[in-house]
Amino acid sequence: MKKQNRPMVPVFSSEAEEAAWWFKNRAAHGVELAGAAEKGEAKVMTRSALLDRIAASEKKAAPVVSLRIPEADLALARKQAERKGLPYQTYIKSLLHETLMEREKRRAG
Repeated sequence: MKKQNRPMVPVFSSEAEEAAWWFKNRAAHGVELAGAAEKGEAKVMTRSALLDRIAASEKKAAPVVSLRIPEADLALARKQAERKGLPYQTYIKSLLHETLMEREKRRAG
C-alpha cells in the first residue's frame, strides 16, 4: 500500500479560517493534484456523483457507539490512520465496514 504524505485538513471554526488554510497550503495541494493527474489518478466528478455526495452528507448522523478497545490496538490504529492521512475513528470505521462486508460475501458465496 502506498504511503500518503497528505496534509490533514483540520476542523475550522469559521469559513475565513478555512479559506486562509487552503490559501496557505495551495502549493502543496497543487503539487498533489498535478501528480495525481500525471499518474492518471485524478478523476472528474460528474454532476450525478456530486449530487449523490451532497445527498449522502445530508443524511442523518450514524448512531453513536462506545467500544472498549485495548490500548495497543488503538495505538496501532492511530499510527496506521496517520500514515493514511485519516482521522483514526474514520479509519477504524472503514476497517470494521470492510471486514463485515468481506465476511458477508464469504458467507453468501
